[in-house]
Amino acid sequence: MSLNRFAFQEVKEQTLASSIRLRYSGLVIFASKILSVATGLAFQYMLARSVSVRDYGVWFNVSDLTTYFTILAGVFPFWALRFTARAKEGAIKTALAANFAIASAAALLYGIFVPTLTSALGIGLEYLPLYVLAAAQIVEVYILNALESCLQAKLPHVIGYGLLIAELCKITLGYILIIRLQLSLLGALTSIIIGVATQLTYYSSLLIKELKEKIQWSYIKEWIKGSVANIYYVIGNQIAAFIFILLFTYGGEAARGYYGAAAQIAGIITYASFLAFALYPRLLAEKASQDISTSLKMVLMFATPMAAGAIVMSKPLLLILKSEYTAASPILTVLALDSLVATVSTVFSFVVYGFEKVDEEARISLRKLARSRLFVVFSLSYVHSAIAIPTALYVLANYAQNQPLEAALYVSLINSSVRFIMFLILYTIARRTVEMRIPWKNIAKYMFASAVMATILYYICIIFNPTVVRITLSIAALGVIIYFAILMAIDAETRNLFKDLRHEISLGAAG
Repeated sequence: MSLNRFAFQEVKEQTLASSIRLRYSGLVIFASKILSVATGLAFQYMLARSVSVRDYGVWFNVSDLTTYFTILAGVFPFWALRFTARAKEGAIKTALAANFAIASAAALLYGIFVPTLTSALGIGLEYLPLYVLAAAQIVEVYILNALESCLQAKLPHVIGYGLLIAELCKITLGYILIIRLQLSLLGALTSIIIGVATQLTYYSSLLIKELKEKIQWSYIKEWIKGSVANIYYVIGNQIAAFIFILLFTYGGEAARGYYGAAAQIAGIITYASFLAFALYPRLLAEKASQDISTSLKMVLMFATPMAAGAIVMSKPLLLILKSEYTAASPILTVLALDSLVATVSTVFSFVVYGFEKVDEEARISLRKLARSRLFVVFSLSYVHSAIAIPTALYVLANYAQNQPLEAALYVSLINSSVRFIMFLILYTIARRTVEMRIPWKNIAKYMFASAVMATILYYICIIFNPTVVRITLSIAALGVIIYFAILMAIDAETRNLFKDLRHEISLGAAG
């Protein structure tokens, strides 16, 4: 690359980085995720109350199976994001075309094998149409990954808008198909598929200019080389996910239902990681270590009270889904802490990924990749599996077979404990990658405010024993007010942060 071309490329990267508002983008996506909590809970409320606990377990098993056919969905998009953030022409169209080709093959294979898989798991033929329909979800996952990875590098905030479009469409169709037409699981899956299709249409309209560019076959060649590491990573994740197949096999459909219900609530905590969504492309294009501290503050400011609230309000929150699921309260407590750890892990993953330079010149060396910190992070899922799966198999087979609640609790404890060990390793890698300041004083204030809020909510729940959805949500809203009132009172930086955010929101709205 000539000196002039290199300088032009550097200017393009800096321009792209400066166009990404770190806090504004994170706030928009986080806000859309939180708003989607209402639609998500409403959707799960309609579904959980329309089907049996056994059917609810089958619902989660559909996702467990299709996940094995979407393991390649993020392989090319991982590199496409990095190429797009570095302003490589044609990266977006190349990623979309490549992922669509893989999606078609994956959906075909799924359609061929799904009858055998369901039969092996002892799932009745009456559920087969549901599993077959899920093939459409496989295709959507691949396309969604390609489009969102490229938008994350260019316009990360619009992903929040796309999410809201999908959620509103999903909940509207869900009411018609699940409640009015009584289509239960088939209606629920159809609602999700159409909602995502609407989201994909919106994303495509934003990238019309880029989709007219030429496909760069040279990129695919480099991505295929780099994909050795990505495939290694996704296979590791899928091996780790086998613990849920064990749960379904030894604990039964109800065990997967209990775990799934608790995970639905705990998963809301991980939405806080989207406050750091723009950190990754920013670090790729402009390596500013101060952005790491800013992102950690934003993430922990919200994730800490969310975890505390989920723990003290576990039973009322599970009651929103169905009274049977209140028994999963201990599982939700474990998964709430696990979600907090997973949320912070995302930030440190962004740090390692963002400072990695193995593909900086649009060329990927397998030798350098194998020696990179990127590959070390990709290996953590294998360490996780090596510890968690044999442990879970032993415990489930000997202490929790055909005991749904106990099986779900044991799996949550095993998985969460191992994930915490992986978090400590990831943190060590991130600290060795770049010198960064951990905002310990801020974290202490978040924990103090969360503890006070949780104590108040705990006694309110004892006094009122909320069994009505609107009362539960009102108590949760009160907790938000209490937390931020305390935090604003004890932390001047938080007060200034909200002033800055109002300014950024006004700039974002104007832009």
